[in-house]
Amino acid sequence: MAKLEWWQGAVIYQIYPRSFQDSNQDGIGDIPGIIARLDYIKSLAVDAIWISPFFKSPMKDFGYDISDYRDIDPLFGTLADFDELIAQAHKRDIKIIIDQVLSHTSDQHAWFSESRENTSNDKADWYVWADAKDDGTAPNNWLSIFGGPAWQWEPRRKQYYLHNFLTEQPDLNFHNPEVRQAVLDNVEFWLKRGVDGFRLDAINFCYHDAELRDNPAKPVDKRQGRGFSEDNPYAFQYHYYNNTQPENLAFMKAIRALLDQYPGTVSLGEISSEDSLATMAEYTADGDKLHMGYSFELLTSDYSARYIRETVQGLESQMTEGWPCWAFSNHDVTRVASRWAQASGQSNQQVKMLTALLASLRGSVCMYQGEELGLTEADVAFEDLQDPYGITFWPNFKGRDGCRTPHPWDESLAHAGFSTNKPWLPVADAHQKQAVSQQEADQTSCLNAYREFLNWRKHSPALQVGDITFIETAEPVLAFWRSYQEETVLCCFNLGNHSASMPLDDTHLTELAQISHHSGQVVDQQLNLPAFGCFFAKKHS
Repeated sequence: MAKLEWWQGAVIYQIYPRSFQDSNQDGIGDIPGIIARLDYIKSLAVDAIWISPFFKSPMKDFGYDISDYRDIDPLFGTLADFDELIAQAHKRDIKIIIDQVLSHTSDQHAWFSESRENTSNDKADWYVWADAKDDGTAPNNWLSIFGGPAWQWEPRRKQYYLHNFLTEQPDLNFHNPEVRQAVLDNVEFWLKRGVDGFRLDAINFCYHDAELRDNPAKPVDKRQGRGFSEDNPYAFQYHYYNNTQPENLAFMKAIRALLDQYPGTVSLGEISSEDSLATMAEYTADGDKLHMGYSFELLTSDYSARYIRETVQGLESQMTEGWPCWAFSNHDVTRVASRWAQASGQSNQQVKMLTALLASLRGSVCMYQGEELGLTEADVAFEDLQDPYGITFWPNFKGRDGCRTPHPWDESLAHAGFSTNKPWLPVADAHQKQAVSQQEADQTSCLNAYREFLNWRKHSPALQVGDITFIETAEPVLAFWRSYQEETVLCCFNLGNHSASMPLDDTHLTELAQISHHSGQVVDQQLNLPAFGCFFAKKHS
């Protein structure tokens, strides 16, 4: 264990700062609000926090459209506030990971303001510009994730620019070495301020195909998955040319070389490609690129023992050198308590089981704020929607606001103690009843089960960093061994809302833990698991 890096097997708590805690009562969460809640975060037994973007931004995509990479948006505080956050977090032995959005900027960034003026300025080649076809249409058929063409006409240059996301998020031209260096300089700015690592947003989107070749069409039966709405034409293509280009590997090496100058820092790449598992393996291979890969494979609606087993096994078979990072929820997808809910609806026992399952997979873990409370997806009315993605695709797809509503702290206070002012998104009535203050007083709550399990996990090297070997089981049971040096742990989970069993031939087991008294029982070499039950046992010779 002493030779391993801090991030190997770490639990990383994701904070969406707009929705965590409002300190100045303007209805928007901020950095001082995070500082005020560090003791709560420490109580969760997590190792690090990942903070979604807080940089200066016009907020068209709520911070993922950056206009100044080296300053804090006034909505969130100041650079001095951020320095204080690092100091206070480090006092509590909590690492700080921040988002870096490298593939694109805001259209209000100074670089783009200059680049768009003409074809001869110093930044003319800093973004992806292309001439129209002879008939005036876009250079190729590439599409934006947020709907419609990925090209926007700029009359000043008489050219189109590429935007894989919103029109207001123009893509940088990473084929230009000056761009690459400027981006790395921005990353180093935060390293010098003491951050412990970066979550690299859409990192496989940095490079585009220099020949601007058309993406091929995707058959109808291949269009599902990775969170795209059925009616989003983005799902109609194989995205072979607008992202995940081979040149990106050299840039991953440049990022790693920079981080290696700051020992103990880590890179976690968000990867969504046509074959995300293969890309994760490639981007983390050889010890000279990213430290960890983060994929969307367990952020889908697929929920079965077979799917989880095959997904993890698929990555394990390809990622022979890198380090995986798994998540069941984040700021872009429906909350797992709703997404994977069974016929009976949201179940606290299922939430507790899923916490234990996620934290038992090999790799590091990202837990999204509110996951520890078992928060469900909020139902946000159209007039309250903020997400441009949801507004575009309403009513078939409501966007991402349902997982971004404010964190509930105190059920006795207005807006659950998030703010005294009207929040940027409303607090769901159900979330008010699931507030931290309510759950702390209930020993059987999701929150206390979360704390209990993650504290217990800290004492198991096998669960933190051990190898994983799956056991073939019938639905809805998922089972595997975790092994590290002298410790071997059997982990079994019932994913269903009814009791289930599996044969247990090995009698050399000692039961290790009960998860809120909802554990399985061994009877005559048969493990019986209640609905959403868990079972952990240590193997001894």
